[in-house]
Amino acid sequence: MARVKTGPHRHRHHKKVLKMTKGQFNSRHRLFRIANEAMLKSLWYSYRDRRNRKRDLRRLWIARINAAARMNGITYSRFIHHMKQSEISLNRKMLADLAVRDPQAFSAVIEKAQSS
Repeated sequence: MARVKTGPHRHRHHKKVLKMTKGQFNSRHRLFRIANEAMLKSLWYSYRDRRNRKRDLRRLWIARINAAARMNGITYSRFIHHMKQSEISLNRKMLADLAVRDPQAFSAVIEKAQSS
């Protein structure tokens, strides 16, 4: 059998990796071996941080709800407790949006939760 050379395949692979690391600093976008390590690391970071984004956004929503709730004289934990007791089912994303964009509606939700 004839020997199979990897020239075109390897060239394509190197071009792909170097294209993915475009914009990186120094050798990380110039030299294949270093660029390949940088690419693998960046892919792992992007995979991990897609999960972390969900955590970070939930923490942001909770902080916003807590700040708005305290302006209305109640803590976050008591507010969520009253929400569950009165069976008001608004998720934290919607509550945070209400707290930022429409404080009067958020105050109405707090009143409704506390009254039940």
